[in-house]
Amino acid sequence: MRVRILYGTPSIRGLANLSPPVPTRKFKAGMDVGARMACPSGKFLTLTLTLILTLTRLVPRLSPPARLALATLIALGAATLFVRLGLWQLHRLGERRARNALVRTRLTAPPQSVASLPRDPELARYRRVRLPSGAGTAFDYAHEVALAGRTRDGSPGVHILTPLAASGTDTVVFVDRGWVYAADGATVDFSHWHETDGPASGAAWEGYALDIPPTGEGRRGDVSYAGRASVVRWLDRDDLRRRVGQPVAPVYVMLLADSGAAMPASTPVRATPPALDEGPHLSYAVQWFSFAALALLGLVVAVQKERRAKGPA
Repeated sequence: MRVRILYGTPSIRGLANLSPPVPTRKFKAGMDVGARMACPSGKFLTLTLTLILTLTRLVPRLSPPARLALATLIALGAATLFVRLGLWQLHRLGERRARNALVRTRLTAPPQSVASLPRDPELARYRRVRLPSGAGTAFDYAHEVALAGRTRDGSPGVHILTPLAASGTDTVVFVDRGWVYAADGATVDFSHWHETDGPASGAAWEGYALDIPPTGEGRRGDVSYAGRASVVRWLDRDDLRRRVGQPVAPVYVMLLADSGAAMPASTPVRATPPALDEGPHLSYAVQWFSFAALALLGLVVAVQKERRAKGPA
């Protein structure tokens, strides 16, 4: 690989080979600049170094030392920015590890009843839950809903959430019984997914708690999907409360794959525990630090070139 150096900056032709490989990622419209910068790429580095090249070429009347000084300021500024972004990614990695440790602790703790969960949904999130079972406990299939637009291994589908009524309480808890295929990500025949071996049979049904967002929290528009009463785009506490006509628990339960005594054909695909990986933060940090090192390396080469141009004193 041949890279031409001009005042400490590599040419654009050799730039693509200098940039480390970065996983492809699509960004949604409206994402802020900070989110885009979280995923460094060759394009971002190209833009930065192109700016350096442009600035140095727009001031041909400056003396070589002045041009070198300008390149030095830009290179140091870019290196500082890249280091800060690398440190930011390391900070996010620390947050991710702390979150994973908390989730792991809650998922491995002994299961508890929904009634004994903390009242604060944030404190209840990811705690292991055992659903009530036995006589007087049953799924209310008449008021279940489908959460549209859920994918599994690239296939479109929905999650089926069914209210569970238990004797001795008027509070209903919604249970995410799992994923089922839907060609359009919304249409499902609920009757096909009625499980005969439900909580009333006395089997142990376990999952983990997830909070239902309060009404209007970051959401706009109609909760129902394309006017379909039994299909929703997101979960909404007030909407679920109106559907069942009873108080609804602030959390719902995501059934795990080993829940229930049997898995007949009418059983939706159960969930698995949430992934506790560290994400791409470490690799992103390494890339940002590499960019900083590259900027400083270019500066060193530029200084040496200037010294050779001056000749011996």
